[in-house]
Amino acid sequence: MPPLSLLLLALASVPSPPGVAPKPVPPPGVHALPSPEAPSLTADGSLAAPPVPMEEGDETEEVEAESAELEELRALEGAALDPESKPNAEMMQSLRRLGLTNPLRLRMLDALEEPTFREDDTPPALARITDLATLDISQVKDRFDIPVDMQPLVAEYIQFFQGPGRKWFRKWMARSTRYLPVMQPILEAKGLPRDTVYLAMIESGFSANAYSWAHAAGPWQFISSTGKQYGLKQDFWVDERRDPIKATYAAASYLKDLYGELGHWYLAWAGYNTGSYRVRKMVERYGTNDWWLLAEERGLAKETKHYVPKLIAAALVAKNPVAFGFSEEEFQYESALDYEEVKLTDATDLDVLARSAGVSVTDVQDLNPELKRWCTPPATAAKPYVLRLPKGTSTRFAENFQKLSPADRLTFRVHTVKRGDTLSQIAQQYGTAPEAILQMNRLKSARTLKLRAELVIPVPSGRGGSGDGGGALASKVAQARRSGVVANRPEDEVPAGTPKGPVAAGPVKTEKVNGRTRVTYGVQEGDSLWLIANRFQVSVDDMKKWNNLPRRNRTLSLGTLLTVWPSEPAGSAGPAKVEERGGTIVVATAVASQAPVGPKGKVHTLAVGETLWSVAQRYNVSVEDIMKWNHIKDHRTVPTGKLLSLSAP
Repeated sequence: MPPLSLLLLALASVPSPPGVAPKPVPPPGVHALPSPEAPSLTADGSLAAPPVPMEEGDETEEVEAESAELEELRALEGAALDPESKPNAEMMQSLRRLGLTNPLRLRMLDALEEPTFREDDTPPALARITDLATLDISQVKDRFDIPVDMQPLVAEYIQFFQGPGRKWFRKWMARSTRYLPVMQPILEAKGLPRDTVYLAMIESGFSANAYSWAHAAGPWQFISSTGKQYGLKQDFWVDERRDPIKATYAAASYLKDLYGELGHWYLAWAGYNTGSYRVRKMVERYGTNDWWLLAEERGLAKETKHYVPKLIAAALVAKNPVAFGFSEEEFQYESALDYEEVKLTDATDLDVLARSAGVSVTDVQDLNPELKRWCTPPATAAKPYVLRLPKGTSTRFAENFQKLSPADRLTFRVHTVKRGDTLSQIAQQYGTAPEAILQMNRLKSARTLKLRAELVIPVPSGRGGSGDGGGALASKVAQARRSGVVANRPEDEVPAGTPKGPVAAGPVKTEKVNGRTRVTYGVQEGDSLWLIANRFQVSVDDMKKWNNLPRRNRTLSLGTLLTVWPSEPAGSAGPAKVEERGGTIVVATAVASQAPVGPKGKVHTLAVGETLWSVAQRYNVSVEDIMKWNHIKDHRTVPTGKLLSLSAP
């Protein structure tokens, strides 16, 4: 093989076909399509006029063609000069743009001796498909290593991707070039068809940050339990379901198990969506493993019945987009996932890591989507954390990271939010700043903290409060503010555990409405619907009806306002007597009102079967007063035999 410099000169001297600009081509796995004379579809599905051939002497298009040729050569030059480099998506795309017969492409193939790029045996491009009813699926089956069938629902999904779902499909295709080159080899190594990758396309659109209503996360949409079953760690620091590499290994193992259990890829895909048990029971119940027959029967959710045809449709269109009415200009293809790994022995701020590598924090986050905080997890030399950095930055990172002084570093604590905590109080406790806490936990603001939530607290290194590390903290606060983080003023913060909505305890208001008494009551600690109903001598069903509560309502939120219409006792001349004593409502019937109120110092021994409510009714006092006078916090925990004081101290 001639020296590379001579090779490049030779390549540069090869003329391009006169007047023809190289056509943009799709990513790996996407085939070029027919000549410009073939009719094309516009976005609304109508036929578009064929492109006008370039006229000889059109200098603008000639310049564009030459520029494109030079761009292809530059893209290949770096790879040719680096013997250690391996083919990547950009190089493959560049070679495909040159066309199968371009002399420059053929010479480069010979120079690289890389069989990966040889496409002479690539199946011919599909003709433009304008009528799905006439598509002979048998002619394209050999293009896939997964089974593909044309069924009515497959055709409907193709039409959906062409029409209403077009903008989403564009995003999926754009991301596909980032993940196909890394996901497909993993699937193949695990013994799965490479085109199984399109399951990730319909699950998440190849998005690492996808999160569903069912709490499934990541490109392969694992729920928590299944993710843990297949080795994906989920803790305070990381969620490996979001990692495209780790999650692909887990998905490959899961799908392989499903295929081994159910015996067909269609059934395995359906099992991935709904669980193998349900699919297996359908096979046993109807005595067939034909997916299309099972999908017509009862027993599967609509989503599951649509899952297999949706995957087939996605694979058909993704590998032949132009044949199905897309143009290459619609896709803004992302570059292939390419990275280097470094090992960290301590929890480290992402800002520090990014500065050391000479890249942006976004670059670090994009390569490490499993990270839930603005720092890496705690680690040791024995069990380091492996971080991904952009290709070509690991050497610079190692040099800069080693030079960091304590003033440039932060250490980290984990704080569990307790009742009454505010962000400013926590920041003061650890000698840090509220903005830094928000940034580290990926929060834009927090007027109220969630009770029992865990927060990672960035603390200046040194003694953990001030001194060394102050510069790093100041830098963190400045960075947080630049990214839009806002800390509320201490006087505007709401302590953790404060009930949401109207906060009220006990009776709030008593009024007459059309001759009847209406009480507005605020639910307080220890209340139940039954207790409130008995307190006002009404039924639980009436309470639910007056307040539009569900029949099976079991719990009441602290501070919720309830409407109560106290009952009118039988034989009485009017409604029950409702008295207000120091903000507490006491309801007495005509008979109960005659009961003597216990004198000062009166006590009662709580007997078996008695409740505070029954004692309150007997002595014409309120449950709230008994609890207050006897320092009782929960009426449900009063032991039998307890002596109760029945009057105020």
